[in-house]
Amino acid sequence: MSEIKMKAGKARSAAAVLNRLSTNQKNDALQLMADSLRNHKDDIIAANQEDLERGRAQGTSSSLLDRLALNPQRIEAIAEGLEQIIALPDPVGDVLDSFERPNGLQITKVRVPLGVIGIIYEARPNVTVDAAGLCLKAGNAVVLRGGSSALSSNRKIVEVLHTALSASPLPADAIQLIESADRSSVDEMLKLNGMLDVIIPRGGQSLIRNVVENATVPVIETGAGICHTYVDETAAPAMAEAIAVNAKVQRPSVCNSMETLLVNTRFAAAHLGHLADQLKNSGVEIRGCTETVKLIPWAVPAEEQDFATEYNDYILNIKLVDTLDEAMDHISRFSTKHSECIVTENTANAERFLQEVDAAAVYHNASTRFTDGFEFGFGAEIGISTQKLHARGPMGLPALTSTKYIIHGNGQIRG
Repeated sequence: MSEIKMKAGKARSAAAVLNRLSTNQKNDALQLMADSLRNHKDDIIAANQEDLERGRAQGTSSSLLDRLALNPQRIEAIAEGLEQIIALPDPVGDVLDSFERPNGLQITKVRVPLGVIGIIYEARPNVTVDAAGLCLKAGNAVVLRGGSSALSSNRKIVEVLHTALSASPLPADAIQLIESADRSSVDEMLKLNGMLDVIIPRGGQSLIRNVVENATVPVIETGAGICHTYVDETAAPAMAEAIAVNAKVQRPSVCNSMETLLVNTRFAAAHLGHLADQLKNSGVEIRGCTETVKLIPWAVPAEEQDFATEYNDYILNIKLVDTLDEAMDHISRFSTKHSECIVTENTANAERFLQEVDAAAVYHNASTRFTDGFEFGFGAEIGISTQKLHARGPMGLPALTSTKYIIHGNGQIRG
């Protein structure tokens, strides 16, 4: 048996134990995990330095290094994330429906854990803790396969979490880390039917595409974010500028950052120059359509492929459009159905945009950076689903459950 199958088997055995634990027992385990992260922060930071040094030697971009980096403040934030999960209601056992049939059968629909969840993700070691915490609170075991760039950090973090769980009723085997950096480890996970109940990929388009196209285990598709902001003709200039700069600059390496700014031509004639200067002052390279370059001579001419690229960096496409329909057509063509925004004072245009644009989150006069489990009040998130089945948008605890029908009778048989 391969190491991956062995670890998945341990996780499945642990899931059976998890299913019997109370909310208080799970919460106590999560608190021990949070305390252990704080108590071992120096060890985690030392391991993280190994990843950062390796990344610099390999020429990793500054934005990706930022996603990878841990410090005392970020570790504290990760520990607080676990405590936020503790404060959230436990979805397991929630009664979603209850009814009686004419034959006297009492039927109740309740939430139950999914079982064993495989998470395949890149770079950010905080995902290791977020994923483990959310899965455990919802009664699931988890098999984690992080990116090679964060291997030292992830290994140490899981070691610290296992230490915490050894003092709790929750089995340490409920968290498993696949340490192989070889692509074959991902390929094997994708075929572990009967051992993994679902796989959730978190990362760039190529990772998600590989998982979706090759998995035989059910997949919840997440994350790739080619997000747009459309600045309408009636947009308030100061608001449009603040939203556009925030959506691109506040943290460009994450999936809800803006990659393309669509600007109405009449608004652009009066205000794009100043908005572009603010982006430039924030270190953003602009790649513009032909009309954009006429207004912003220092912009780089955009290629068609640029509009289909998730940069996760200080690079932004700008395209001028004449109408709301033209903006929505562009979004329909290039969107990954993550987060889309319109900035406008025209109520009718706002309502059309919110109704007709197909995405997990659509915004009127607010930055796409809010598409986040914490910002939505869900606590730490397992990912942002861009599909339409089971879960969509930021995935909190209820998204990590399935349902079961419980039927009580008194001797009924079917004729």
